[in-house]
Amino acid sequence: MRTTSRVYSDPLDIIWLDAARRMGMTVVRSPDVFAAWDGHGTLTIGTAETLDPDDSLAQMILHETCHALIEGPDAFDKPDWGVHLDQPGQRVREHACLRLQATLTAPYGLRRFFAATTSFRRYYDDLPADPLADTSDPATAAAQIGHQRASSGPWSSVLSVALLRTRTIAECVYGAAGTDSLWATYDPQ
Repeated sequence: MRTTSRVYSDPLDIIWLDAARRMGMTVVRSPDVFAAWDGHGTLTIGTAETLDPDDSLAQMILHETCHALIEGPDAFDKPDWGVHLDQPGQRVREHACLRLQATLTAPYGLRRFFAATTSFRRYYDDLPADPLADTSDPATAAAQIGHQRASSGPWSSVLSVALLRTRTIAECVYGAAGTDSLWATYDPQ
Protein backbone atom coordinates (compact mmCIF):
# COMPACT_ATOMS: atom_id res chain seq x y z
CA MET A 1 0.00 0.00 0.00
CA ARG A 2 1.27 3.44 -0.95
CA THR A 3 1.94 5.94 1.83
CA THR A 4 1.11 9.56 1.13
CA SER A 5 2.93 12.49 2.69
CA ARG A 6 0.96 15.31 1.09
CA VAL A 7 -2.70 16.24 0.72
CA TYR A 8 -4.45 18.45 -1.80
CA SER A 9 -5.67 21.81 -0.52
CA ASP A 10 -7.78 24.34 -2.35
CA PRO A 11 -5.51 27.25 -3.41
CA LEU A 12 -7.97 29.89 -2.20
CA ASP A 13 -8.25 28.16 1.15
CA ILE A 14 -4.46 28.30 1.48
CA ILE A 15 -4.33 31.99 0.55
CA TRP A 16 -7.14 33.13 2.82
CA LEU A 17 -6.25 30.90 5.76
CA ASP A 18 -2.75 32.38 5.59
CA ALA A 19 -4.24 35.89 5.46
CA ALA A 20 -6.46 35.16 8.45
CA ARG A 21 -3.50 33.79 10.39
CA ARG A 22 -1.42 36.87 9.57
CA MET A 23 -4.28 39.06 10.84
CA GLY A 24 -4.38 37.14 14.12
CA MET A 25 -7.34 34.88 13.40
CA THR A 26 -7.49 31.13 13.83
CA VAL A 27 -10.08 29.66 11.46
CA VAL A 28 -11.99 26.51 12.35
CA ARG A 29 -14.83 24.85 10.47
CA SER A 30 -18.09 23.71 12.04
CA PRO A 31 -21.47 22.65 10.65
CA ASP A 32 -23.09 24.39 13.63
CA VAL A 33 -22.57 27.98 12.43
CA PHE A 34 -22.59 30.08 9.28
CA ALA A 35 -19.87 32.37 10.63
CA ALA A 36 -18.98 33.36 14.18
CA TRP A 37 -16.18 35.33 15.79
CA ASP A 38 -15.59 34.39 19.43
CA GLY A 39 -13.81 37.58 20.50
CA HIS A 40 -10.71 35.56 21.46
CA GLY A 41 -9.03 35.00 18.09
CA THR A 42 -11.13 32.19 16.64
CA LEU A 43 -13.25 32.62 13.54
CA THR A 44 -15.60 29.69 13.01
CA ILE A 45 -16.92 29.20 9.48
CA GLY A 46 -19.56 26.71 8.41
CA THR A 47 -18.44 23.60 6.59
CA ALA A 48 -18.80 23.39 2.82
CA GLU A 49 -22.01 21.37 3.01
CA THR A 50 -23.67 23.97 5.28
CA LEU A 51 -22.77 27.00 3.14
CA ASP A 52 -24.48 28.15 -0.04
CA PRO A 53 -23.07 26.68 -3.28
CA ASP A 54 -21.59 30.06 -4.23
CA ASP A 55 -19.88 30.57 -0.87
CA SER A 56 -16.22 29.79 -0.33
CA LEU A 57 -13.99 29.81 2.70
CA ALA A 58 -12.12 32.71 1.09
CA GLN A 59 -15.28 34.76 0.67
CA MET A 60 -16.35 34.07 4.24
CA ILE A 61 -12.96 35.08 5.68
CA LEU A 62 -12.96 38.26 3.60
CA HIS A 63 -16.48 39.13 4.72
CA GLU A 64 -15.67 38.64 8.40
CA THR A 65 -12.49 40.67 7.94
CA CYS A 66 -14.61 43.48 6.51
CA HIS A 67 -16.80 43.32 9.63
CA ALA A 68 -13.68 43.66 11.78
CA LEU A 69 -12.49 46.63 9.72
CA ILE A 70 -15.87 48.36 9.98
CA GLU A 71 -16.12 47.86 13.72
CA GLY A 72 -12.50 48.77 14.46
CA PRO A 73 -9.77 47.42 16.74
CA ASP A 74 -11.95 47.43 19.87
CA ALA A 75 -14.31 44.93 18.22
CA PHE A 76 -11.60 42.26 18.04
CA ASP A 77 -12.39 41.32 21.65
CA LYS A 78 -16.17 41.16 21.16
CA PRO A 79 -18.14 38.13 19.94
CA ASP A 80 -19.23 38.66 16.32
CA TRP A 81 -17.33 41.96 16.31
CA GLY A 82 -20.06 43.44 18.53
CA VAL A 83 -22.60 43.27 15.69
CA HIS A 84 -26.08 41.90 16.41
CA LEU A 85 -27.87 41.53 13.08
CA ASP A 86 -31.04 40.40 14.82
CA GLN A 87 -31.47 44.02 15.96
CA PRO A 88 -32.94 46.23 13.19
CA GLY A 89 -30.64 49.16 13.96
CA GLN A 90 -27.61 46.94 13.35
CA ARG A 91 -28.42 46.20 9.69
CA VAL A 92 -26.50 49.32 8.77
CA ARG A 93 -23.35 47.57 10.06
CA GLU A 94 -23.90 44.70 7.59
CA HIS A 95 -24.53 47.20 4.80
CA ALA A 96 -21.29 49.00 5.65
CA CYS A 97 -19.46 45.67 5.58
CA LEU A 98 -20.87 44.91 2.13
CA ARG A 99 -19.94 48.35 0.82
CA LEU A 100 -16.38 47.78 2.02
CA GLN A 101 -16.27 44.27 0.57
CA ALA A 102 -17.37 45.55 -2.86
CA THR A 103 -14.87 48.42 -2.69
CA LEU A 104 -11.93 46.21 -1.77
CA THR A 105 -12.60 43.54 -4.38
CA ALA A 106 -13.56 45.67 -7.40
CA PRO A 107 -10.01 46.79 -8.34
CA TYR A 108 -9.05 43.12 -8.61
CA GLY A 109 -12.02 42.19 -10.80
CA LEU A 110 -13.42 40.13 -7.93
CA ARG A 111 -16.47 42.14 -6.87
CA ARG A 112 -19.00 39.62 -8.19
CA PHE A 113 -16.79 36.65 -7.27
CA PHE A 114 -16.76 37.74 -3.61
CA ALA A 115 -20.40 38.86 -3.55
CA ALA A 116 -22.60 38.35 -0.51
CA THR A 117 -24.68 35.20 -0.74
CA THR A 118 -27.11 35.69 2.11
CA SER A 119 -30.38 37.61 2.21
CA PHE A 120 -28.22 40.73 1.77
CA ARG A 121 -27.29 39.75 -1.81
CA ARG A 122 -29.82 42.13 -3.36
CA TYR A 123 -28.35 45.05 -1.41
CA TYR A 124 -24.85 44.06 -2.57
CA ASP A 125 -25.90 43.70 -6.20
CA ASP A 126 -27.59 47.12 -6.13
CA LEU A 127 -24.50 48.94 -4.88
CA PRO A 128 -23.24 51.67 -7.23
CA ALA A 129 -19.90 51.42 -9.02
CA ASP A 130 -18.34 53.42 -6.18
CA PRO A 131 -19.96 52.11 -2.98
CA LEU A 132 -18.19 54.75 -0.88
CA ALA A 133 -19.63 57.72 -2.78
CA ASP A 134 -23.30 57.16 -1.95
CA THR A 135 -23.80 59.54 0.98
CA SER A 136 -27.56 58.94 1.03
CA ASP A 137 -26.97 55.57 2.75
CA PRO A 138 -26.03 55.79 6.44
CA ALA A 139 -23.75 52.76 5.95
CA THR A 140 -21.38 54.72 3.73
CA ALA A 141 -19.68 56.67 6.53
CA ALA A 142 -18.79 53.46 8.40
CA ALA A 143 -17.63 51.85 5.14
CA GLN A 144 -15.35 54.83 4.47
CA ILE A 145 -13.75 54.44 7.90
CA GLY A 146 -13.37 50.69 7.30
CA HIS A 147 -11.76 51.42 3.94
CA GLN A 148 -9.27 53.74 5.56
CA ARG A 149 -8.35 50.97 8.02
CA ALA A 150 -8.07 48.47 5.16
CA SER A 151 -5.91 50.82 3.11
CA SER A 152 -3.46 52.02 5.73
CA GLY A 153 -3.93 49.85 8.80
CA PRO A 154 -1.91 46.83 9.90
CA TRP A 155 -3.95 44.47 7.69
CA SER A 156 -3.47 46.52 4.52
CA SER A 157 -0.63 44.52 3.00
CA VAL A 158 -2.17 41.19 4.06
CA LEU A 159 -5.43 42.02 2.27
CA SER A 160 -3.63 43.33 -0.82
CA VAL A 161 -1.55 40.17 -1.12
CA ALA A 162 -4.55 37.87 -0.62
CA LEU A 163 -6.64 39.75 -3.20
CA LEU A 164 -3.76 39.85 -5.68
CA ARG A 165 -3.14 36.11 -5.28
CA THR A 166 -6.87 35.44 -5.71
CA ARG A 167 -6.91 37.54 -8.88
CA THR A 168 -3.93 35.59 -10.23
CA ILE A 169 -5.84 32.33 -9.79
CA ALA A 170 -8.98 33.89 -11.30
CA GLU A 171 -6.99 34.98 -14.36
CA CYS A 172 -5.81 31.40 -14.85
CA VAL A 173 -9.21 29.78 -14.37
CA TYR A 174 -11.49 32.35 -16.01
CA GLY A 175 -11.11 31.21 -19.61
CA ALA A 176 -11.60 27.55 -18.75
CA ALA A 177 -14.57 28.05 -16.42
CA GLY A 178 -18.05 27.31 -17.68
CA THR A 179 -20.79 29.91 -17.38
CA ASP A 180 -22.22 28.09 -14.35
CA SER A 181 -18.92 28.44 -12.47
CA LEU A 182 -18.37 31.17 -9.90
CA TRP A 183 -15.04 31.77 -11.65
CA ALA A 184 -16.99 33.07 -14.64
CA THR A 185 -17.88 36.14 -12.55
CA TYR A 186 -14.28 37.33 -12.56
CA ASP A 187 -13.98 40.66 -14.40
CA PRO A 188 -10.65 40.72 -16.30
CA GLN A 189 -10.97 44.53 -16.64
